[in-house]
Amino acid sequence: MPPPDPRPLADQIEDLLPQTQCTKCGYTGCRPYAVAIADGEADINQCPPGGIEGVARLAHLLGRKVIPLNPVNGYERPRPVAFIDESLCIGCTLCIQACPVDAILGAAKQMHTILPSLCTGCDLCVAPCPVDCIVMYPVTDERTGWDAWNAEQAAAARARHDFRAMRLRRESEENDARLAAKAVEKMKAVHALTPATAAEEAEKERKRAIIAAAMERARAKAAGNDDPSA
Repeated sequence: MPPPDPRPLADQIEDLLPQTQCTKCGYTGCRPYAVAIADGEADINQCPPGGIEGVARLAHLLGRKVIPLNPVNGYERPRPVAFIDESLCIGCTLCIQACPVDAILGAAKQMHTILPSLCTGCDLCVAPCPVDCIVMYPVTDERTGWDAWNAEQAAAARARHDFRAMRLRRESEENDARLAAKAVEKMKAVHALTPATAAEEAEKERKRAIIAAAMERARAKAAGNDDPSA
């Protein structure tokens, strides 16, 4: 009998998920779904890509009964791969932003293309496309669930997903740093102008004082000319 796995339960559950990151389970990816199962907040039958075999694997780990997939989350099906009609693609990059495993190549205002060997069939690139140029084609004949996927593919998809998340986090931090630096430079520029502004105000005050003194002398002189005893 193998020794018990010392890792957290969420880690063990995540290892049994197909890592398509499709969000059909109702969570933002396989890891959040695994955590939700471990915490008792989600059931084991919410992953259509894993199919009934995936439910059975989770049931075995957790000591539960095998139950049918929840149709609310979708149905088990042959694994599809996304395909872009390149004649319709406008290069908007929305599909690239939606792909959780970096399986789409392209740049703004340039034609995009899917890398079939990297695509997990998650469907997430379809809805954002404004010109409906993306379709999903089944590529596993009648094979569904884990019969249409394997542990090596799942591990590679997880690695790409995690790398993408790390890259996006780094880009966000770098952007925040750039904005903070710009704010600092702007404040420095404001502070640099402050002495000049103070000097200008001092000069204006000096001129006002000269004018006030001249007016006072003029009034005093006029008052003296009106004095009969002068």
